[in-house]
Amino acid sequence: MTLQNTTMIVAVTFWAHTAAAQPPARPTDPARSVTLPLSEYNRLTDLGRAPAAASIPPVDAVLSSADLRVRVEDTTARGVFTLTGQVLRAGVGRVTLLSGATVIEANIEGRPLPLRVNGSAHEAWLPGPGPFTATLEWGGPLTHKPGRASFILPVPPAGTARATIDLPGDQADVRLSHGSITRRTTSNGRTIIEATLDSAQPTEVWWTMRDSAPIAAARETRTVADVMTLITIGDTDVRMVALVDLTVLQGEPRAIAVRVPPGYQLTGITGSSVESDNVASDPVGGNVALTVVDPTARRHQFLVTLERAHQDGSFTLDTGLVAIADVQRERGEVAIEGVGTLDLTTTDRSGMHRIDVREVNTVLQSVARMPLLSAYRYQRTATMQPGLDLAVARFADAGVLAASVDYAVATTLVTSEGRALTEVVLHVQNRAQPFLKVVLPAGASIVSVEVAGESAKPVLGTDGNRVPLLRPGFRPVGQYEVSFVYLHAGAPMGRKGDIQMLLPRMDIPVGLVRWEVFAPSNYSLRHVDGNAIAERTLDRAFARDVANRRRAIQSVGTLVPGNATTDFSGRSIVISLSPNEASGVVHGLVTDTSGAVLPGVTVSVASGGSVRTATTDGRGTFRFSGIPRGPATISSQLSGFTSVSRSFTATDDARMIRIEMSVGSLTETVTVTGAAPVINAISEPSENVINLQRRVAGVLPIRVDVPRAGSSYRFSRPLVVDEETRVAFQYKRK
Repeated sequence: MTLQNTTMIVAVTFWAHTAAAQPPARPTDPARSVTLPLSEYNRLTDLGRAPAAASIPPVDAVLSSADLRVRVEDTTARGVFTLTGQVLRAGVGRVTLLSGATVIEANIEGRPLPLRVNGSAHEAWLPGPGPFTATLEWGGPLTHKPGRASFILPVPPAGTARATIDLPGDQADVRLSHGSITRRTTSNGRTIIEATLDSAQPTEVWWTMRDSAPIAAARETRTVADVMTLITIGDTDVRMVALVDLTVLQGEPRAIAVRVPPGYQLTGITGSSVESDNVASDPVGGNVALTVVDPTARRHQFLVTLERAHQDGSFTLDTGLVAIADVQRERGEVAIEGVGTLDLTTTDRSGMHRIDVREVNTVLQSVARMPLLSAYRYQRTATMQPGLDLAVARFADAGVLAASVDYAVATTLVTSEGRALTEVVLHVQNRAQPFLKVVLPAGASIVSVEVAGESAKPVLGTDGNRVPLLRPGFRPVGQYEVSFVYLHAGAPMGRKGDIQMLLPRMDIPVGLVRWEVFAPSNYSLRHVDGNAIAERTLDRAFARDVANRRRAIQSVGTLVPGNATTDFSGRSIVISLSPNEASGVVHGLVTDTSGAVLPGVTVSVASGGSVRTATTDGRGTFRFSGIPRGPATISSQLSGFTSVSRSFTATDDARMIRIEMSVGSLTETVTVTGAAPVINAISEPSENVINLQRRVAGVLPIRVDVPRAGSSYRFSRPLVVDEETRVAFQYKRK
């Protein structure tokens, strides 16, 4: 056998032995996985951890609360302290119960409790852990000084310490050096106070004993009182509030007797002077005994509140008033107010003097929440009991307008294509209405809406558009503006024809509608119909009315003062006819070219060789009286404006003149000659037209070729309620 063959045999034999020594390979066996519940897994985990060290409380024991009940007799004070706490550590723990005191006896759960004195502290050894309740009996001496007695009350080191102290005498003025008195009562000639004390802080308790001091001679108590009474007549009850101001002239009254009028239920007595109150056995009408805090005070104030029921609607009431017993003098005032709409009739009793409600004391005025209906003043005597007989007639509430519009300003731009763009600005007073319903003319649509300066979105309904209003009570308070712009597409304008303009119907009443229609310059319009009145017609009617009034006065032969009223673009002018005027009256208005009034204009009238001068007021008006008959000249001057001069003939009748001034140099003067001034349609547009033209150019999301030049026609209509305002024109191309 060769060496090579021998080597191969050895290698094969070694491989076979090695393979036989290795364990056979096992396939993966899912059944060898173990599933445990979470609680069992946690238990095994806890068993594998090292045991934690037990927590040790920082102290042996604590006192949670202490209840101290002390009674003072003769020369000693004795009390029972009930202490509640808990021993925190296992075994016997040391508990400090009280310090600086004389303990007469100690018990725990009905068994004697051994105590150990450690310095000034009394300690007990109690098993624990667990709660405990211990009772200590304590005693201490009283210290007497002239008019004063005191003792030192030890306080356990508990979390909370409360004390009830029973003292002799029903006029004891008790004080504590540490802690607060929470309640004070008197009963059977003793004073009982309840207090919260500072923990582990010895407290000195002292009091004055006026009752125990001998009184050589009792001083008579003399007082005077002022009673301010407010009677409020409600829907179902009558409430009375009386402010009593008692002044002590002599003595030191401890109690004050207040007489409650019969039929009333006492609801409360408050005031810094009041310590307690005891109502008499009759809860409805009787005397109330008040105990004051400081009898030595010279003045006491308190508030008495009463109430009584009454039948609904109209009723009669015989009411007395709050009075103070045993006073030397009592005076007072009575004010009456009512809830709702009612008629009050009062019958004066003897000693009750009616006064003007404006003379009522300022205290009553500040307490009243509604306008005062009646007021009285009285001074009570021994034979006079103050009171009133009231007859109340109540009226049912009437509905009011949910919203209203003081005035509305409408501006319409008419184009030669027949389209009309209208802006309506409303000055709204809203109380309860959520929206404004707007019924537009046929073929019109809303372009934009603003409410109080903010953009808003209207809602289209089956019966018109809804414009939202501000929630009642929301800012701004009071009047605010609501505006909307709508576009009305009409037939194109021809060479001549008729055109009718309409304003929408609105469900809120409008006091006054002012409407300006601006037509293009290549058309002339003539007003022929409609339910709105042209302003020039109003001006002429005003002048005619003043003239007729003057003629009527002269025909009768007796001069009677009167007033005439008109309106220039919404600005009222009132002209008074004086009985001393022997000749003509000249009055009028000065405006700029846009229609705005001009105050401070110097207006002069030259007539009969004399010159009269006046200055326009804040409304731009002026007035002259006593102008002699004959030719006259009126002129106006204002820095920055063109001076205007006009000729007219003065008569005995009142004459109205309107002056329009344009911006110009200081030296520029315009002279107008004519027998009488004529007020025609306004040719220059107002600022409203200019603003609407600007909005079309840069703000409104529409394209309308509005006229830039033209003439304005102005109309007015008072009291518009849910109806259309319309005007009709005949037009002709120039």
